[in-house]
Parts: sequence; C-alpha cells; structure tokens
Amino acid sequence: MSNTVTDIAVKTIDGIEKHLGDYAGNILLIVNVASYCGYTPQYKGLEELNRRYRDAGLRILGFPCNDFGAQEPNSNEEIMQFCTRNYGISFEMFDKVHAKGLQQHPLYTHLTTAIESTGTVAWNFEKFLVNKNGEVVAWFKSSISPTSPELVEAIERELAA
Repeated sequence: MSNTVTDIAVKTIDGIEKHLGDYAGNILLIVNVASYCGYTPQYKGLEELNRRYRDAGLRILGFPCNDFGAQEPNSNEEIMQFCTRNYGISFEMFDKVHAKGLQQHPLYTHLTTAIESTGTVAWNFEKFLVNKNGEVVAWFKSSISPTSPELVEAIERELAA
C-alpha cells in the first residue's frame, strides 16, 4: 500500500467518483462529520478555516459518518441542506462513509494506520491533516476545535512547506 492518500477513490456528496490524487499540491484536512453531534458546531470553525486558507492551498474534505451514536442518519441531500442552511458550508462534502468497523472506508483504513498514533476513530469530527505530497502528518481528536492554535499552526506549517 502506498504511503499516501493519492490513490484512494472517494465519492462526492453528489455521487461523482474522485481520486484524492486530484488534490496533489494542496493541504487536506479530512474530517468525519455528523449533523446531530455535540461537536456539530465545529462546522462553523471548519468553514472559517476554509475561507481563511483556501486561496493558500487548504482543502477541507467533509465525510459524513453515522458510526458514532447514529448522529448522521440523513441522506446526502439532507446533509447538504443542513450544512448550507446552518453553517454556509462552501468546502467539499462527500458521500457518507464508515470511519471504523468491518465496513471501514479504505480512506479511513489508511488515515488510521499512516502515522504513529494509530488506532481507531473514536468519535465524529476527528481531523486528519495531509501534506502536499498526500502523506498524513497529523491526527486531531474531536475535542480539538478547528480554530485551535494547535491545528491552525499545523495547517500554516504545512502550507509554508
């Protein structure tokens, strides 16, 4: 298996297949999201990051996930309506995935084994930072807000690299 996410195929929230290699040269922040979670207000911070760093090369990729407390039962269309109406989301959203378990999406299999702090995704809104070469460089747990100094510094460090 490659040490990068570039060969992994995902589906957009509209059902279009896309390869993460299409983002080569950009920094990725990959987040498993849910509409009915205590961390759902992090959508606001994710959108702030998107607006602040998009032109510099950051791409935020949201992957709805219903693995934790069944907190994302909605259809893709309902998820997009929720995100647009409540948070004005303009970053890319993808098809619902499993972040853990027997049906874990290959993306999450890679993300959770690519860096030293391996394990399983424990809850919604865990964030994986991927560098310009497609390598996973950091994993931030749900409690780390998108606008926390720790995450912002890591993004800025990768953008400057």
